[in-house]
Amino acid sequence: MKFSLYSVMAPDMTPEAIIGYLKETGYSAVEWRFKDTPAELRQEAPSFWRNNLCTISPAITDQKIEKLKHAANQNGINILSVLPYLTAGDLEATEHALQVAQKLGAATVRIGVPLYDRSQHYNDLFRTATAYLNEVEQMCKQYKVKGLIETHHGTIAPSASLAHRLVCSFDPENIGVLYDPGNMVHEGYEHHRMGLELLGDYLAHVHVKNAHWQKEQQHTDGTADWSVQWTSIEKGIVNWKQVLLDLKAVGYDGFIGMEDFSASMPAKESIKYNIETVKRFLAENETPNDFC
Repeated sequence: MKFSLYSVMAPDMTPEAIIGYLKETGYSAVEWRFKDTPAELRQEAPSFWRNNLCTISPAITDQKIEKLKHAANQNGINILSVLPYLTAGDLEATEHALQVAQKLGAATVRIGVPLYDRSQHYNDLFRTATAYLNEVEQMCKQYKVKGLIETHHGTIAPSASLAHRLVCSFDPENIGVLYDPGNMVHEGYEHHRMGLELLGDYLAHVHVKNAHWQKEQQHTDGTADWSVQWTSIEKGIVNWKQVLLDLKAVGYDGFIGMEDFSASMPAKESIKYNIETVKRFLAENETPNDFC
């Protein structure tokens, strides 16, 4: 399998710095976090979601795009994807992300999926999403960049089956699914092999991270409050050795993208540790009579 890194995982490194380090540690592609960083956040310490230095701005110039492309080419790193935080229905921002992706030479862009918080009926949100995707598919054809929806908690596509329902009327050449088992610890778990079989040609990319459930408070009536916490790849609920076997079983040969939010070690160590761990899992899966 081939390995990529979602740049959100390296908040204290610049895009230029991460490219060289990816080559050094055995990755072959990068997925760029694509988001504006407000001026007030730039005064903060680097973090995943606020002042993330390994982010490209939607206002990136053509000159900076060419500089990034040159650095990636010099180091043999493929610019795989642009990952914005789009709102379903925002066609202007979606087209801009596709334009930047095309200039960067990226194959995919993450597109918007409606959030689900009980304030709107699922069926209404589904209609909004499919109307949006109808327009997005035409843009993807135009720019020759595939649009991906991600299995993500808090949206109308938390599971493989609900993601499949959303994309199944579209051409998998243009619209696909970013499969994220770590997100499905929060919400949306289904048997991984079954979900992958269902997605079929719509399975376009995979993100690797892990999480576990943690009891926050026990109440006197016997009920309890629980939360999901990110953790290192081998310590969470997702059995990644089995998921890798399942991916092999369905014939997936695309990229495996690292996206560890556990903060269990510094970013550079985590980047190296994650690829080494996945490679170890793959090697162990090849050992005769070693079944998960």
